[in-house]
Amino acid sequence: MSLLLILFIAIVLFLITTSLVLLVIGPVMMLNPHRRGNEYYAERSHPLSPADMKLQFNDFWFQSAGTAQLHAWFIPAEEPARGTILYLHGVGDNKISGLPLAEVFHRHQFNVMLYDSRAHGMSEGKYCTYGYYERHDVKKAIDILLERHQTPTEKIGVFGTSMGAAIAVQAAAIEPRIAAVVAEGCFTNLRTITVDYQKRLIRLPWHFLRNLVMKRSEFLADFDHHEVSPLRSVKNIHVPILFIHGKNDTFIRYQYSEELYAAANEPKKLYLIEKANHTDIHQVAQREYEERVVRFFEQWLK
Repeated sequence: MSLLLILFIAIVLFLITTSLVLLVIGPVMMLNPHRRGNEYYAERSHPLSPADMKLQFNDFWFQSAGTAQLHAWFIPAEEPARGTILYLHGVGDNKISGLPLAEVFHRHQFNVMLYDSRAHGMSEGKYCTYGYYERHDVKKAIDILLERHQTPTEKIGVFGTSMGAAIAVQAAAIEPRIAAVVAEGCFTNLRTITVDYQKRLIRLPWHFLRNLVMKRSEFLADFDHHEVSPLRSVKNIHVPILFIHGKNDTFIRYQYSEELYAAANEPKKLYLIEKANHTDIHQVAQREYEERVVRFFEQWLK
């Protein structure tokens, strides 16, 4: 047997093995991201609930757009409230990550609602679909704000980070009760970001591997990944939107926020932070970051 034939057989076997492994593992990684729990934050001396920050809050569950129950916190502002901000966390994360920013919003007289997305944190839900179903959960959260907390519709803003930013953008395109959006570290569409993660995790750029994972994931979770496109959704948003991104982001390239900004309607703003990665934007930019985000909501939640 020639060396060329042996090499060919080895390559074919490698491709078959890799494809089979990804067909099994890929959808699990995509649809069931590892849930970051209290232990992660406790190890970092991070507050675990609003009570740890001496904030009054309501702890409750609400029905998603499907059958899952979602766990939430509502932190009321000192009266008179300037508006209400809905916080949406990133993939694998939970509402605990939003507590430092919630404290900033509370200090500036905003109500804050934070909840664990389906298949994240304490919430129920079998699969994560990156906005396909989650955008409708945002509508359910807003129903709660209107029914239980009598929040005026012109005073509801959404802050999303990473996956939460993608959900926020997709929700704002179909939910007229959202008055302003902040999208931090957002991707353009699920296909593109999946290839990026594939290259980083297994160093293989082949699109057919992505397609295998996508098709299997679509079958399991009953969704269409082509519909998960903040880039398409942003064209249908007609409320103010602020895009934020760290210029050293190694997870989601900052150029994606530039693309989203270019496609968005006015009024819009783009805020790029030097030396910031994906999850440390607040820590890097600190007070300037807080002031820009607060000022944005103060301006548009009138």
